Amino acid sequence: MPNPSSAVSRRTLVTAIGATAAAIATAPAAHAAAPSAPAAPVTPAPAAPGTQAARTVTVPATRARSAAGRAAAGVRTDFPIQYVGVSWDGPRRGGAIRLHHEETGPGAWQPIATGCAGGPDVAGTAAKAAPAATVATALVTADGAVGYDLRLPDGATNLRSTALDTTTGPARTTTLAPTTPVTLCGVEYLSRAAWGADESKRFKNGVENSPAKYYPLQTLTVHHTDTPNADPDPAATVRAIYEYHAITNDWGDIGYHFLIDEAGRIYEGRWSGDDGVPGFDANGNAVTAFHTAGFNSGNLGIALLGTLVNQQPTAKARQSLALVLSLAARTHGLDPQAHVTFVNPVNGVTKPVDLISGHRDWLATDCPGGVFYATLPALRAEVAAL
Repeated sequence: MPNPSSAVSRRTLVTAIGATAAAIATAPAAHAAAPSAPAAPVTPAPAAPGTQAARTVTVPATRARSAAGRAAAGVRTDFPIQYVGVSWDGPRRGGAIRLHHEETGPGAWQPIATGCAGGPDVAGTAAKAAPAATVATALVTADGAVGYDLRLPDGATNLRSTALDTTTGPARTTTLAPTTPVTLCGVEYLSRAAWGADESKRFKNGVENSPAKYYPLQTLTVHHTDTPNADPDPAATVRAIYEYHAITNDWGDIGYHFLIDEAGRIYEGRWSGDDGVPGFDANGNAVTAFHTAGFNSGNLGIALLGTLVNQQPTAKARQSLALVLSLAARTHGLDPQAHVTFVNPVNGVTKPVDLISGHRDWLATDCPGGVFYATLPALRAEVAAL
């Protein structure tokens, strides 16, 4: 458990971002040259709040069509589908999808590779039920299809599916406040507004679906998003994950605190306030997200975009991951190489775990990918040395 005295204010966090970037940039050359260590950043620390000019960003609005029931057959859209978000309760194996393309018609049935769900400790508002014991989830690449059919395994129930277009919808223009940072630890940073989060999706029937709750930071958990590698439009993929988590899965927001693409860009995840410092409240407590169902509160979730089952993340993605982990650990007085006992402040459930862990250390899943997971001991050492 972290010492309560280690809590930091959001203003302190802003200062710490610059201080951590400077410290990392001036780390000993021998460490920076080590084969497994991330390269030191060469971009400057973030400008002080208030020194940036206001700017606007324009992104396509997300278009979505949802279907539910025992199975989804003959779902068609009037937009090109980039992803189909699918989830159901019951067996994780045995589901299949068939995509329809305008020129070629229905394709072959493909197995749906599902992961273990994230989800709230107690979903959304207090009136919601806890997550099902077994939930199959997948975000399936659709490559511009115009429809799909789904088959579920025997015993599956409560199917939710959504066709998503995050690249060709009508333009949405948002003005970013002058205080919105454009770098984090010297790395390009996209706030929620910058990557195109539609904040109305956090609300359901006019009420915030999952109101923010905050708890002292205890652990840091690494994920992969199980989406395509060599992604040509990672911001669009982040918007798809947001829609899938917030609307299809009914979590009320994206499940991760931060996401990192293959170029090393850092994306703000779960909404935590309007004052420009992501992930935490005014007292330095972490906002609860939805990345490790049953173990979310006080657990920071960072996801690398892509699939890391058979390959490592890019060097830039790994560097940015180490930087974010180092920033979180430093500003909260945590030892990146510690083994701790996590105590869920919501329900008292405990779990022994490494302070920097993988999703599979919490739940039955292959996340964050077998090849990448094997390197977590080296990652902890790198973060400790920064």
